Amino acid sequence: MESLFPVVVFLAIATLGAALARRLGLLAPIVLVVLGLALSFVPGFPQVELDPELVLIGILPPLLYVAALETSVPAFKNNIRPILLLAVGLVLFTAFVVGLVLHLLLPQLPFAICLALGAVVAPPDAVAATAVARRVGLPRRVVTILEGESLVNDATALVLLRVATLATVGSAVGTADVAIEVLRSTGGGILIGALGAVVFGFLHRRITDPLLDNALSLIIPFAVVFTAEHLHASGVVAVVVTGLVLGHKLPQLLSAASRLQVGAFWRLVRFLLEGLVFLLVGLQLREVLRDLDEPAGSLILITFAVLAAVFLTRFVWLFPATYLARLVPRVRRRDARPSPKVPIIIGWAGMRGVVTLAAALALPLTLADGEPYPRALLIWLAFAVIVFTLVGQGATLPLVARRLKLPQDDPVQDALSAAGVQQQASRAAQERLDELADSAPDAVVDRLRRAVEDRTNMAWERLGGTERETPSQAYGRLRQEMIDAERDVFRAARDSGRIPEEVLVQAYRDLDLEESLLREAGK
Repeated sequence: MESLFPVVVFLAIATLGAALARRLGLLAPIVLVVLGLALSFVPGFPQVELDPELVLIGILPPLLYVAALETSVPAFKNNIRPILLLAVGLVLFTAFVVGLVLHLLLPQLPFAICLALGAVVAPPDAVAATAVARRVGLPRRVVTILEGESLVNDATALVLLRVATLATVGSAVGTADVAIEVLRSTGGGILIGALGAVVFGFLHRRITDPLLDNALSLIIPFAVVFTAEHLHASGVVAVVVTGLVLGHKLPQLLSAASRLQVGAFWRLVRFLLEGLVFLLVGLQLREVLRDLDEPAGSLILITFAVLAAVFLTRFVWLFPATYLARLVPRVRRRDARPSPKVPIIIGWAGMRGVVTLAAALALPLTLADGEPYPRALLIWLAFAVIVFTLVGQGATLPLVARRLKLPQDDPVQDALSAAGVQQQASRAAQERLDELADSAPDAVVDRLRRAVEDRTNMAWERLGGTERETPSQAYGRLRQEMIDAERDVFRAARDSGRIPEEVLVQAYRDLDLEESLLREAGK
């Protein structure tokens, strides 16, 4: 009872914070981090000592899995070069620059532990990137690159952190050891992820009950990450690979009812976990400050230097990576030279999050031979990077995006493409109906033909302006009023005892499904 109470309190505060953010038109991650920072100093407020294993094994896998499920595999493949340049190249570059800066300021610290901190602060957070980038309304390709980077970069950073930690505690780490570690972590993660996609894809295809599909979907990320970690492979890579493959094949694996239920379930899980994660990050401030004993002047200098290194290395890497690659004719032909606004906005979107804090808390307690080192300082630096990038860059990202005036995706072109494909789909549906028309009454066939025509017309209507109400919008408005009237009748019949509760539930379910379709069609 006592251990459950703080969890309920944190979830309630996270929900209220997200609601407040929407009311104020702010980004929920920033509001929740600031709220957590304030609450960490409230006397008597429950405090949580964040367990790195809980974050890396319990919270990160489901968030990565649902992000991978929703990632377009064709878009991921089309942008694989910039994604890998950021997720691998930039992470390594940032880690070594931050490690070098820290080692220059604190030469008594071994370079290995400085590099470990660099690996901790190098990767932008998957949760933050997805939560902020989509809300800001960045161009589709920019969002794809940021999401792709955030799916892969944790694996790079955690492998580097593992190697640096081994060197820190006195293990001999040579080139061959590093190569073996990378191969085992990355290659093993890919193999386990692919195997997980095959196994769980087979199970999804055999399951017809939406509830069982939902339960299996929840089990998948944990089963994959536990298997990978047990075999000393990268659980992050394994979960991402499984999510990408299953997400790409999901329309063939799940029934319509299962897809609706699984989608609604993961939206709820992501909402709660994201809110909880950002709140917990803020709540760690008091714990982080508790063991800090550095002189104020030295602390400010080191903190500023690390923040500057983290911020500037992203831009120093991005511009050459963006434009030097286009000196290669093959790359230039396939991918036009982008405006400088694109690397600027991608550079500004490098928010860190809970993975950075969890990795910092997982730093070794001592150096080789039990020698102590200022571990609390390194945890503070990681925490400062999180707060600076989330609150500073995250809060100003919408303003930067507006000032840059990035070319937005053309909604008319999207609607035109959708209408063209819908017309092809309608033609295929009409041909199938013509083949089966003899097996049903003419009235049923005519009704189905009208339904296909209405769907086609609705797709073309989206190409029109928004000044006038379209026939589909008028239909939706009037049908909504009719549904409300039907609900009132069923509720009154239940209250008067003319129908049992089960009849009311079924009727409401049918009306709710139709209303949800109307709302989706009206978007």
